[in-house]
Amino acid sequence: MPRSILSSLLATAVLIAMTLVTDTGSAQTLLVANKTDDTVDLIDLVTGESKATLPTGQAPHEIETSADGSLAVISNYGTRETPGSSLTIVDIAAAKVLRTLDLGEHTRPHGLAWIGNHRIAVTTEGSAHLLVVDIDTGRIVSQVPTGQETSHMVAVTPDGSRAFVANIGSGTVTAIDLTAGSKLADLETGEGAEGIEVTPDGSEIWVTNRAADTLSIIAPQSLEILATIACAGFPIRVAITPDGTRALVSVARTGEVVVFDVQERREILRRKLDLSTVPDASTRLFGDSFGESPVPVGLVIDAAGDRAWVAATQADAVVVIGTEDLKVEALLQAGREPDGMSLSPISVASVSATAVH
Repeated sequence: MPRSILSSLLATAVLIAMTLVTDTGSAQTLLVANKTDDTVDLIDLVTGESKATLPTGQAPHEIETSADGSLAVISNYGTRETPGSSLTIVDIAAAKVLRTLDLGEHTRPHGLAWIGNHRIAVTTEGSAHLLVVDIDTGRIVSQVPTGQETSHMVAVTPDGSRAFVANIGSGTVTAIDLTAGSKLADLETGEGAEGIEVTPDGSEIWVTNRAADTLSIIAPQSLEILATIACAGFPIRVAITPDGTRALVSVARTGEVVVFDVQERREILRRKLDLSTVPDASTRLFGDSFGESPVPVGLVIDAAGDRAWVAATQADAVVVIGTEDLKVEALLQAGREPDGMSLSPISVASVSATAVH
């Protein structure tokens, strides 16, 4: 797609997004981490506009919103040259950074998953750990070494008893007993195990093995690998609809979103995101590894299960798609190199004086 066409689409994104007001599930605010800008955007899903752009630590990668939607935690990963070691806590309604939590020796925090209302599980690639952090006090409640390389994303079962960490460098998933604070096993899934998600009923763990071009499905109690499914194109993230019927996967090399039937464990549809890369794309994390692909990474689905948001990291756009047909419904503009995202049912009430625009 020519840049002029993309710019025109982005310019009219607000008008397009307004047609979606009555059909966004319970979501009111989309939070988007902008890695190159060191910021997080709070986008109003009623207007499609960013209500605030807040400062984070260096190179924020992932965001998770609390169950009630009031707070967001952002992992400040840092760069290749300067590893990060902090979490940013945001009050969504007030559009305000509440505090920054220092993780000390635990560098390169990345994947996040809430455990209850006051604790967050976070992977730290630099120290190869899964931490549980009290977000009110900043205290590290527990720290479990994975013993694996590049411990990247984490998923927690609905009952909060077990966590599963995807390890890119080792091609494994580490199962952790959160109650005991101990490691259970390392499961070999496939080369480049990166994205990970638990089904809403807690019966399966889905893993994207990016270098192997496969998905693995794990039974969380027996730790058996139930199936391995082909998924060409460098699968990088997976999100599952709230009814548990469909799994959406962002595919970086080919610039696509792919949908799988969860029960039948088969691919049923894929759609290419026809977006141009921005001029400085080659200087970013993935460089020019994927040519002209917009490199979709971050992926979230609304509570109704009929709409998803996909962060095109090399196009500086967030693509709104339908989960049923993968039809592109709108484009939203965030900052430079949007990646991790999260949804909140809470609207931004006011813009903080600390917000930057």
